[in-house]
Amino acid sequence: QVQLVESGGEWVQPGGSLRLSCAATGIINIQTMAWYRQAPGKERELVASISQGGSTNYADSVKGRFTISRDNAKKTVALQMNSLKPEDTAIYYCTMKRYFSPANYWGQGTQVTVSS
Repeated sequence: QVQLVESGGEWVQPGGSLRLSCAATGIINIQTMAWYRQAPGKERELVASISQGGSTNYADSVKGRFTISRDNAKKTVALQMNSLKPEDTAIYYCTMKRYFSPANYWGQGTQVTVSS
């Protein structure tokens, strides 16, 4: 059974930093790892993704502030978030997709709140 567990979400003041982590079990041959977020009243959106080879993609709203990284051996993905803004407040979800499979596995989400 595939399980993704996120951690690191919490309250932080604007301008602060957080590091989210996600660890996977029960999954092999991971092609893409990604972070999504969903703010209250808004649709879920892609924040950042990273391929097995390390190619990254970022939403325009987080470019230059967020950095996604992964450890293939440990099956983990991290999201370093700097210069946080109130509009970054959301539940952040980690996802992973295997090669040759359309299925996307999701974690349970971790809450990030940016406010003064």
